[in-house]
Amino acid sequence: MTRRLIHPRRWSPPAVTDPGPTGPLAVRRLPTGGHGPEDVVFDDQGKIITGTADGRIVRIDPATGDRTVLAETGGRPLGLHPRPDGGVLVCDHDRGLLEVRPDGSVEVLVDTVDGEPLTFASNVVQGLDGTIWFTTSTSQWHLDQHLGDVFEHSNTGRLLRRDPDGAVTTVLSGLKFANGLVLAPDESYLLVAETTGYRVQRHWLTGSRAGDTETLVGNLPGFPDNMWLGGDGLVWVAIAAPRNTLLDRLLPLPGFLRLLVWNLPAALRPQPVPIAWVMAFDLDGSRVHDLRVADGSYGFVTSVAERDGVLVLGSLTEDDVAVLVRGT
Repeated sequence: MTRRLIHPRRWSPPAVTDPGPTGPLAVRRLPTGGHGPEDVVFDDQGKIITGTADGRIVRIDPATGDRTVLAETGGRPLGLHPRPDGGVLVCDHDRGLLEVRPDGSVEVLVDTVDGEPLTFASNVVQGLDGTIWFTTSTSQWHLDQHLGDVFEHSNTGRLLRRDPDGAVTTVLSGLKFANGLVLAPDESYLLVAETTGYRVQRHWLTGSRAGDTETLVGNLPGFPDNMWLGGDGLVWVAIAAPRNTLLDRLLPLPGFLRLLVWNLPAALRPQPVPIAWVMAFDLDGSRVHDLRVADGSYGFVTSVAERDGVLVLGSLTEDDVAVLVRGT
């Protein structure tokens, strides 16, 4: 594959602080029948929903491992949002924002924004009135070269809204690889993960601060990806990889240095550390859990979902989902 030229933007990241893990994990795998379960969510019945690289949306029983194919999107599903009727909203990298109906039929809800093709739709949530919010990570790069955006720091991520009448509005732009989304229990705000900004932002939807954006959790020690509001009331954040010391040093320097590193053979460029890592925060942004499996048995965690104390992880690079039970 031809490597694209990058156009680096300079940014000075905060010095990394890492207080370390807070507890052990027990791990087991559940095969998906495919590859790359990038997002994992629980439906109302406690089943796991995920999407694989071949376009399938799969439901998995966490107790037995039984699998059911719900639909085939014809693209590359990423972020998911289960609906009470058994349907699923899907951010599909190739096709845009999709609706998978309970009967398995698929409808494209959004494939253009402001007259341009919708690119790299990443994660999605829906409000009680049918309003849908979703992110796009970058307008410059595709999934198979997503590290190009990490090096370039293009800041072309967006938060978008689809109203029940189908109108689509850009709510926020200029985001640093916009990714996971969480809607507050009272729908007063959204939480947005900025993967290459090492932070989780809170965007207010109602009240006197409607339209304001603030940092809920900043200076994370890794790259935050998809998020989930657990039944425990905590915001669970998947950490795809620890921050890279070389990249952090290069970001504030002239861009040609990153261009040189980007053009090195792949084996010589900075690589993600294989670690299974999730963090949890309360709704005030205080860290509650920091759970890691660093033996290389599972890595590049891009999603996490919690139900009844059980944590399920997804990964862009693994074949299986991982079920983690928090230790004591």
